[in-house]
Amino acid sequence: MTPEFVIDLGQRTIETALFLSAPLLISTLIIGLLVSLFQAVTQINESTLTFLPKILAVAVSLMVFFPWMLSLIVGFTANILTHIPDYIR
Repeated sequence: MTPEFVIDLGQRTIETALFLSAPLLISTLIIGLLVSLFQAVTQINESTLTFLPKILAVAVSLMVFFPWMLSLIVGFTANILTHIPDYIR
């Protein structure tokens, strides 16, 4: 394995991890901002108020994006497994 090959494999791995985590992180970020805005407007300073909406946002995001996330990770894994002979050389 050449250094360029290892760097390319690492780059594809990091990209896949970012693509897998992005929908959940973005939905949680948006819900967190909306709840914080609501707390600022109503002057409710309850720190536990953000947990339930964020948990629900993650659950909904998983239901919506899970087929895409599953196909992405299966494709990445299949690519890795089919190219094992190339990695050995």
